[in-house]
Amino acid sequence: MNVKVGDEFRRSRTVSAELIENFAELSGDHNPIHLDDEFAGQTRFGKRIAHGMLSGAFISGVLGYELSERKVVYLSQTMKFTAPVYIGDTVTVTATVKAIREDRGIVTLETVGTNQVGTVVVSGEAVLMVLE
Repeated sequence: MNVKVGDEFRRSRTVSAELIENFAELSGDHNPIHLDDEFAGQTRFGKRIAHGMLSGAFISGVLGYELSERKVVYLSQTMKFTAPVYIGDTVTVTATVKAIREDRGIVTLETVGTNQVGTVVVSGEAVLMVLE
């Protein structure tokens, strides 16, 4: 296996209104906190926020893109959403290899998403099967 404990994979994405709207269409989640400026303005967030699972999709993107030459199968993902993501925020996801089970090709990674000022917006753990 070409990965080792401590390896890090990282990717950044900037959240736009269009990206949120496309994610709403794809997921079927049309909660007005994500799509309606007037509604969102009345909430504790004060403006529209991105779907939490959009940050989850960013994690998947890091693992699928950065490990693409290794051909991975996503087995599980835990996520804790710790801060809102707003339109215009840039989310950087870092996945760090924490454990490898060589006999099964199983890799466990810590996954953390931060915004442009370093605030953690999502954290968790991913488990992948690497097909080599």
